[in-house]
Amino acid sequence: MPPPGTGHQRGGRRGTRHGWQGGGSGPGGWGSGRRPPWWPEGEDWPPSGPEGWRTLRRRFIRRAALFGFLLLLLLVALVSLAAWLIGILTGGRGFSVLPLVALLIVGGLIARWVVRGIRGTAAPVGELIEASSRVEAGDYGLEVAERGPREVRALVRAFNAMSSRLAETDSRRRQLLADVSHELRTPLTVIQGNVEGMLDGVYPTDREHLEHVLAEAQQLERLIEDLRTMSLADAGALPLHRERIDLGAIVGESVAAFQPQAADAGVALTAAAADGLPEVELDPRRMRQVIANLVANAIRHTPSGGSVGVTVSVRGAELQLAVSDTGSGMDAESAARAFDRFWRAPGSPGSGLGLPIARDLVAAHGGLVELQTEPGEGTTITVRLPMIA
Repeated sequence: MPPPGTGHQRGGRRGTRHGWQGGGSGPGGWGSGRRPPWWPEGEDWPPSGPEGWRTLRRRFIRRAALFGFLLLLLLVALVSLAAWLIGILTGGRGFSVLPLVALLIVGGLIARWVVRGIRGTAAPVGELIEASSRVEAGDYGLEVAERGPREVRALVRAFNAMSSRLAETDSRRRQLLADVSHELRTPLTVIQGNVEGMLDGVYPTDREHLEHVLAEAQQLERLIEDLRTMSLADAGALPLHRERIDLGAIVGESVAAFQPQAADAGVALTAAAADGLPEVELDPRRMRQVIANLVANAIRHTPSGGSVGVTVSVRGAELQLAVSDTGSGMDAESAARAFDRFWRAPGSPGSGLGLPIARDLVAAHGGLVELQTEPGEGTTITVRLPMIA
């Protein structure tokens, strides 16, 4: 049973370049359009093009080097002052050069440590400055090499993770827009073609053609409602109106509604609930939606002469709802993508949202959905729900 779903294509290591215009954060930020107080007078802000950002990076490194040089001069001055004070305190009598030598050695070691620290910090931070500007311009997926002090490496790892998530999110957004546009276009095209045909006198304005238009309009309405449900689930704002219900009764009602469709497809559809099922707090409308999506998907992918069975049972502290079919099953690739939005196996009907929405609705109830399938052996989808009495 190759189910519907959607293939979220992961963002690549590099994203699409949208140009080098600035975008922005707060006042005085790189993309705010306001020149920072430290930026040279008479020069454009933000820098234009990649070379402008490289110039910004080089200036940062030069400023860091200048800071290190001034720190080194300060250290030499302190060592000289210490030697002068030693000379005054000893009055030149019994003066030993050992303290001065020790101060010079310690000062040299400190200066070496400071120079290495600045050099190891300035370079990766400069790379972060340039990479941040490119991500700001829309070039997602960039990575910066991890080097430098531990704190800088942690900052680089956080930047790389952020960049990777931005690339993946951008890729999913583009794919979702493309998929939604395609799914909406199909029923709209059918509706428009039929209405234009009836207006032009090509088709008669009879019940048969009007019912066809109505069916496509209803399909469009279902798709829009599915998209709304999906967006609410993604935002964590899916409303649940929990009631104490008998899940077995809900399953029986839902399966009865699909009997005509199953009969037309030549599929035997059955439902069974274990005795003594406890009443639990669930959203009955959402659970009917879950059952409808799973049963419709199973019937769609079961050949004539096959069967679909729906069972409800108790396993420990969980209610388990299982929908099993005798269809052709799925290969490993199809099983891995079964819950991807808008993904469909070749030749598979439907919008590709049934299983993903069922998964999201079950997750909103704190449950899980599991898939068991083998090519030629049919498919079983099990919904595991916590029993919140």
